[in-house]
Amino acid sequence: MAVRLGIVGFGIMGERLLGAARTHAEVTPVAVWDPSPDAATRLASIAPGLPMLPSAEAVIAACDALYIASPPSSHIPHAEAAFAAGRAVFLEKPLASDLPDARRFVAAAEASGARAAVNFPMASSPAVAQLSAWRGEIGSPRTLSITADFANWPRAWQMGASSWLAKRADGGFTREVLSHFLFLTRRQLGALTLLDRDATFPDGDGAETAVRATLMAGDTPVALRGGVGTTTADEANEWRLSCEGGSIRLRDWSFAEKRDADGSFRPAPDALPNAEMRPMVLRGQLSKLAALTQGGRVDLATLREALEVQEIVEAILAG
Repeated sequence: MAVRLGIVGFGIMGERLLGAARTHAEVTPVAVWDPSPDAATRLASIAPGLPMLPSAEAVIAACDALYIASPPSSHIPHAEAAFAAGRAVFLEKPLASDLPDARRFVAAAEASGARAAVNFPMASSPAVAQLSAWRGEIGSPRTLSITADFANWPRAWQMGASSWLAKRADGGFTREVLSHFLFLTRRQLGALTLLDRDATFPDGDGAETAVRATLMAGDTPVALRGGVGTTTADEANEWRLSCEGGSIRLRDWSFAEKRDADGSFRPAPDALPNAEMRPMVLRGQLSKLAALTQGGRVDLATLREALEVQEIVEAILAG
C-alpha cells in the first residue's frame, strides 16, 4: 500500500516534491496546507482534486508521512505535532530558527525513536553516487574547496519567499545553499570542525552578502566561500575534492566531473543539468521516505546530521 503523504507549506519546495509524488508508485499525496490564498490557487491548477485542508493538524490526521516545507520557525511545532500523532516526518532545513530549540528537538526525537529525516537531496543524487565511485580510484583526499556565487539573493525563483529568505534571522544563502554542500562534505569526509570564519551583512536586517570559512572535515582541510553579486549567472556552485591521485568535483548541483590528464574536467557520461536531474533525485528521496515510514532503514539525512550542519552554518554566520 502506498504511503499517504501530507504537505505543510506549498511554496516552491512543496510544489516540487508534490510533482515528484504525483507519479510515484510508493507515495500518494493526500492533502496540503498553506495559509496563503496564492498557494491554494496554485494547488488547484497543478493538482485538481487534491485538497487544501484548513490546518496543518488536518493534514497530519490525513497522512502517514508529513513533509514540512514551511518557514524554519514553524518546523519544530509541525514536526512535534506529527510525532505525537504517530506520523513519520520529512523536514526542510534548517531544523529551526533557534539553535538551542533545534538541539532540544533532535535529542527528544532521538530518545523517542521518532521516524524522521531531512531533505538534503544529495543523499539520493546520482551525481554524488558517481563522485563516491570515483573516490575509490583517486586515493586519499588532500583538500576540498566549496564555492557558491549568486547574481542576487534570493534567486529569481525564490522571490515568493523573500519575506524570510532575504532576512538575516532565517534566510540567506549559507543556510539555503551552502548547507547542502556541508552535508555532502560530512557524508564524504567526516565530522566538521570550524576553524575560522567571516561573514558580511548589509545594514539593517538583510541576509549575508559574503561568507568565508576554513574547516576540517575529518582530516581534510576545507576552504569555503560564497557571495552575492559575484556572478552574472543566477547562481554557480562547485564542490571540488583534490586527492593524491586526481581531482573530482560536483558543479552546479548535478554535474559530476573528473579531471583529465590535460587538467580539464570531464563530466560523467550520464551527467544531466539540474533541472532534469532534480525530479529523479526527488523520486529517490520519496522512495526512501516510504521505506522510513514503514519502519525501514534508509540513508536519508538524519536529524543529527542536519543539526551538525546547522551548528556549522550558524557559527559561520555568528556576529
